[in-house]
Amino acid sequence: MPAACETVLEDIEDIVSAQDLKPHERQSVRKNVFPKVRKRGSHKNIQTDDDPPSDSIIPGVQKIWIRTWGCSHNNSDGEYMAGQLAAYGYKITENSAEADLWLLNSCTVKNPAEDHFRNSIKKAQDGNKKVVLAGCVPQAQPRQDYLKGLSIIGVQQIDRVVEVVEETIKGHSVRLLGQKKDNGKRLGGARLDLPKIRKNPLIEIISINTGCLNACTYCKTKHARGDLASYPIEELVDRAKQSFQEGVCEIWLTSEDTGAYGRDIGTDLPTLLWKLVEVIPEGAMLRLGMTNPPYILEHLEEMAKILNHPRVYAFLHIPVQSASDSVLMDMKREYCVADFKQVVDFLKEKVPGITIATDIICGFPGETDEDFHETMNLVDQYRFPSLFINQFYPRPGTPAAKMHQVPAAVKKQRTKDLSQLFHSYNPYDHKVGERQRVLVTEESFDSNYYVAHNRFYEQVLVPKDPLLMGKMVDVNIYEAGKHFMKGQPVSDARVYTASITRPLAKGKVSGLTGEVRRAPQNGSHWKGPPSAEVPVETPASSRMARQLPWPQEGLKILSVSLAFLALLVTFYYGRM
Repeated sequence: MPAACETVLEDIEDIVSAQDLKPHERQSVRKNVFPKVRKRGSHKNIQTDDDPPSDSIIPGVQKIWIRTWGCSHNNSDGEYMAGQLAAYGYKITENSAEADLWLLNSCTVKNPAEDHFRNSIKKAQDGNKKVVLAGCVPQAQPRQDYLKGLSIIGVQQIDRVVEVVEETIKGHSVRLLGQKKDNGKRLGGARLDLPKIRKNPLIEIISINTGCLNACTYCKTKHARGDLASYPIEELVDRAKQSFQEGVCEIWLTSEDTGAYGRDIGTDLPTLLWKLVEVIPEGAMLRLGMTNPPYILEHLEEMAKILNHPRVYAFLHIPVQSASDSVLMDMKREYCVADFKQVVDFLKEKVPGITIATDIICGFPGETDEDFHETMNLVDQYRFPSLFINQFYPRPGTPAAKMHQVPAAVKKQRTKDLSQLFHSYNPYDHKVGERQRVLVTEESFDSNYYVAHNRFYEQVLVPKDPLLMGKMVDVNIYEAGKHFMKGQPVSDARVYTASITRPLAKGKVSGLTGEVRRAPQNGSHWKGPPSAEVPVETPASSRMARQLPWPQEGLKILSVSLAFLALLVTFYYGRM
């Protein structure tokens, strides 16, 4: 049978005949070759220069503006998200106008906070900004009309923020709202060793648990944070150690209820605190976050000992909300006023000078004038130096929203009356002339002073001497106001430097150990169409799940790919 080819080709160029164009002739002909544009079925699918196809967008190089509302737990989440995005290559900017994407981290406690959140979304959309939503509002009610079509990162999914931002920049809508579990058991949330950017390089906020054991009828946060889930003691201690190694001199422990810590994992708050104080260096301090009365009652003796420790602030935030037992019952607070008084009286006796902060809700549904007067009497009796006064706002989806409401004018008047009582006394006047040891950690809002705190976490303003920042110094108190004291450093006193090392520069990413940690999920490149919403159960794959440790490497690979494509095109047109 004859061979298909009688002539053996030694090289691919042997197939070029004498009639074929020479290379220089191909070059001149190519100038007259124009690619044919294939018409699409609808105008929507035509890409313009202003709206490039998603595959041509390179994530990891854009500017991102982050805005956080709410509690210290939410602020900690915001710091973690900023750190991961910066570690991946995104630039975190404080200028919202120059940002390509806005990451809005919301709070659902009160209506005004959600109103600000909603207005920010509209402002971003009006400014043609990409938007990613986070925090308790979208977690609790992701199907609200004003959230439709927008990307959402759940409160337990913040370790996947890079994926969500990347897909949003490419024009997709991604929603990750699931819970983190280990063998079916709910976890506290994302890992504590993720990169983060501390808003204040001297202060580390550590969330010790998420969720709570209560079912307060007014609370919307429960819908977002869920039931109690605690982090193991070892992970929390390791996080504290790492923070001190990065120049932190003050740690805040935060959660929806610190007093309930450990009940789900067979331990308790005092056990955690004793482990933490072992690793606090001299000159550094620990501040304990909010705890509800029922759970602190069981540990009063141990808590008094811990709050007397020289490296723990003698400060505790215990919300009472109302001094009426009937109102507390309607709130489902699971304690009575006598329980609250027992906690406060015991700690005041065992921890002399302790600062007790508390919260009051004015105008809860069903609150009578007599109920409110009981609350006024409680505040007058204890004269709390720190009091958070809140007018009641019915939050959608809560039992309290369905109760008979107190008239708005009455709520407003009660809030005003309680505020006047609070401002009628000055808690620090008797401290003028004292010598106090304070830890300097931040700058005042008016930028005229540095802000320090004494042993009882009372605010002391000191001169703006850069040598004082991050240091523990002795001051003489020479003036007192409603919310602060002013102190002059004592010249011959010892200055304590808590930091094991120099604090990180503002905006610098903490927690990096040479390689950016990647999300544990694996998968192929995103295939969904623009604006396709991803259900909670579907993990959104991303460039982060592929082996591209830095955006710069992605650029290199893209350049090589484009060069190879150019060669193919050249060969194709050369054959025409």
